[in-house]
Amino acid sequence: MEHEKILRINELAKKKKEVGLTDEEAEERKTLHAQYIKEFREQTEATLKRVRVEQDDGSYKPLVKKEKKLN
Repeated sequence: MEHEKILRINELAKKKKEVGLTDEEAEERKTLHAQYIKEFREQTEATLKRVRVEQDDGSYKPLVKKEKKLN
């Protein structure tokens, strides 16, 4: 995510605490926050796909993604 967008998220968060947001600003904040979370998750998943765990025998195996639990 571009640095300017992160600054805008922080600016809107500060304004929300101080004086509140207009409906338009609240929608912008919601959209930017969702985009930030999406990109964060994608980057984290990409990092975890590259992780290899050393086994007792010295070999390396990739992490295995756990299945989601159904409630």
